[in-house]
Amino acid sequence: MESDDDMIDGSVSTEEDFYSGDYYDDPNDNDNDYYSEDDDDYGLVEDDDHDDQDAAVSRRSQIVYTVLKEADINRRQEDDISEVSTVLSISRVDATILLRNYNWNVSKVHDEWFADEEGVRKSVGLLDRPVIRVYEARELTCGICFESHPRDNITSAACGHPFCRACWRGYICTTINDGPGCLSLRCPDPSCNAAVGEDMIDKLATSEEKQKYSRYLLRSYVEDNKKTKWCPAPGCEYAVEFIIGSGNFDVSCICSHSFCWNCTEEAHRPVNCATVAKWILKNSAESENMNWILANSKPCPKCKRPIEKNQGCMHMTCTPPCKFEFCWLCLGSWQEHGERTGGFYACNRYETAKQEGAYDESERRREMAKNSLEKYTHYYERWASNQLSRQKALADLNQMQTVQLQKLSDLQCTPESQLKFITDAWLQIVECRRVLKWTYAYGYYLPEHEEAKRQFFEYLQGEAESGLERLHQCVEKELNNKFLTGDGPSKEFDDFRANLAGLTSVTKNYFENLVRALENGLADVDSQAAAACSKTNSKSMGGTSKGRGGRGKGSVKTSSSSRNVDDTGCIICCMYKYIYKLYLYIYIYIYVCICEV
Repeated sequence: MESDDDMIDGSVSTEEDFYSGDYYDDPNDNDNDYYSEDDDDYGLVEDDDHDDQDAAVSRRSQIVYTVLKEADINRRQEDDISEVSTVLSISRVDATILLRNYNWNVSKVHDEWFADEEGVRKSVGLLDRPVIRVYEARELTCGICFESHPRDNITSAACGHPFCRACWRGYICTTINDGPGCLSLRCPDPSCNAAVGEDMIDKLATSEEKQKYSRYLLRSYVEDNKKTKWCPAPGCEYAVEFIIGSGNFDVSCICSHSFCWNCTEEAHRPVNCATVAKWILKNSAESENMNWILANSKPCPKCKRPIEKNQGCMHMTCTPPCKFEFCWLCLGSWQEHGERTGGFYACNRYETAKQEGAYDESERRREMAKNSLEKYTHYYERWASNQLSRQKALADLNQMQTVQLQKLSDLQCTPESQLKFITDAWLQIVECRRVLKWTYAYGYYLPEHEEAKRQFFEYLQGEAESGLERLHQCVEKELNNKFLTGDGPSKEFDDFRANLAGLTSVTKNYFENLVRALENGLADVDSQAAAACSKTNSKSMGGTSKGRGGRGKGSVKTSSSSRNVDDTGCIICCMYKYIYKLYLYIYIYIYVCICEV
């Protein structure tokens, strides 16, 4: 780990070598690229698309981010100010004002300045030369309080408008306490557009106000710069500089928080930012409450307030002040009900009206609401469950690093540096839990009509869950039950090391391929199905044309049925092709595990 004064780059250590983008190595170093050619041998991507994948990999490998500490931000800010000041031959204060107005974009400042210096000066409030006024009177009148003051108590900005020091301090203090707007401070004279720079702040403000101003200026360098953003983790004061490219936006701050640089939500591959925004809005909005109300309640026929039925009787009484009595089934007045309508637990009027179709629309809406609620509940429960599992894994990782690693090192007589494989396994579990969590948001928004793609997605998701559970069980139960409870070194520890390292590697590779396939929209399912359908349909059309010489109607019927069979067949063909590749991958997985054991 570098010192606090050093810049922390995205490629801090190989511990963060995850497909989520937490680790970026030399773009020219193909050996360490997580999208290496070795992964394609047993991946989910067809060899026919290998060139496209290489192009995508190349784009992703060029995306680099840098984590900046406060010292790094200060140094970069000072470098930009010095560069602009030197190139444009202006003071440091004027260079700061220019950069602030152009969002700290040095190249844009240079371009605009050399294209129209006078226009730039006018727009940002920089005078060509300071106005120096010589006053013969011993006392001058302040333009704010309109009181006479000695000349020594009067000061002015570059524009030369005189104001007393007390009014200047009040003006500066008020604007600084109002927030970052103090960075765009102008002369108090209403007719003057001259900018008030940092020199006036240093001259008149208190030490506390100077610190606030400097803090606003530092934050401005990050918040106004399109290439930098603050880490959104609570209490974190690091920033991230991102070289915008295409593909992966996941970054990892040195505070251990991973987030998406594009939307600043938590890292969410393989789901895109738009889907994450919809999912978060759905979780926080009232839409599901309304669905629950629609599915489990009915409106009072009189006041229209929703009522939930909590007892068996169909005789409902609305709450005061309404107090309307009605039938739960048909929503009719209870005064019109009795034994002839079915009594307290049935309603013949409702059954008759239902048979006549009077309640078809309301029943359909209620059924749709129930189905929608059940679907959302299914995916949300599993999304939340993986989130809790990830938080538990983070706590276990912290416990391992702070307490158990030293204990294990003493018990097994092994240096802590050789126990890194355990930390790697926990880090992989944490990352895989995050990916698995977001696959449920992906599945929720997967179109219902794409049945083949949905079945394939659920298969991949199930395999990912089972593989992750095996890794989690190995690192959690076997480690605690066998190697942290003994009195001395265990002969099985070396076998455990090999087995856990193998499981970690295989799980990592599988999740890499899963993320790659989902980010690609499972497009290979569509492309292979289309190719298979094209071939089979061309054959069926050829067969139909031959049959037309015999029976016209029979040939048309045969063509239609064969087309349906071909459509189903091409989907099955596509599924089996992928399942074959997956079984091959699983076979390698089992083989590696057996060899390691």
